[in-house]
Amino acid sequence: MDSAGNNTITCGFLLQGFFEFPHLRPLLFLVLLAVHLATLSGNLLILVAVISVPTRPPMLLFLCQLSAIELCYTLVVVPRSLADLSMPGHGRGSPISFLGCAVQMQMFVALGGAECFLLAAMAYDRYVAICHPLRYASIVTPGLCARLALACCLGGLAVSVGLTVAVFHLPFCGSRLLVHFFCDITALLHLACTRSYIDELPLLGACLVLLLLPSMLILTSYGAIASALRRLHGGGGRRKAASTCASHLAVTFLHYGCATFMYVRPKSSYSPRLDRTLALVYTNVTPLLYPLIYSLRNREITSAIHRVLGLPGSRSV
Repeated sequence: MDSAGNNTITCGFLLQGFFEFPHLRPLLFLVLLAVHLATLSGNLLILVAVISVPTRPPMLLFLCQLSAIELCYTLVVVPRSLADLSMPGHGRGSPISFLGCAVQMQMFVALGGAECFLLAAMAYDRYVAICHPLRYASIVTPGLCARLALACCLGGLAVSVGLTVAVFHLPFCGSRLLVHFFCDITALLHLACTRSYIDELPLLGACLVLLLLPSMLILTSYGAIASALRRLHGGGGRRKAASTCASHLAVTFLHYGCATFMYVRPKSSYSPRLDRTLALVYTNVTPLLYPLIYSLRNREITSAIHRVLGLPGSRSV
């Protein structure tokens, strides 16, 4: 049995998933399936709603791309996890090839990185809308939105390829058992034979590009927005301007908070089982919350969704 398992993992890894909890797996499968279907439905609804709008403001175009990223983000991780949970058992875990693991990690990082850049672009959009309202239409044009969207995707792709090459060039030893349900960066670094801080430099560099740089742009944009709001004399105008930023701020805190807690820390503090549980939240729950946040807070999205579903009130906005 052990020799067969060793032959399996010499060309790949074993994803432990939740195989050590056989009695919990059926319930976990049903919960994750329900959350996954709700996530797909919510983001697809936003995509259809935005497409159905005759004239799309730039923010709706950004929301459309955000929903598309979230759809792909969950599809990279969740279907494989559901398939593993539905299996009767694989001993210690489910085998995944070396190439399959690298592709999954690269796509996960690319989509997460594209979302980091996109949130920075959305903050810039809010800055122009509030600080330069008369010039908004001439600055944030559909062409600029398309270029920013492309730049976000290419930026995430470039960083993910570099990080994946760096991680998979490390020597892996031992059982190659990943105490995780997908090929996450921290789980792979934990299996690397070397223990020096040099191994963490690629992850540190990726965090600087994907987290620190966009977060600085977001803070700069909202610093200018806060300064502009202080100069407004009417309380109603201040509340209306602040409400346009509430959804974006909520999603930004969720995304950057989870990513910073998971990846901006030393390797010595890595706890496989705790990180696996936290990853279960940010790969399943947060993508479900994003469409809920925007559908509840964004009047244009709410109106478009009402129009698609044929609900009353679609003309009220």
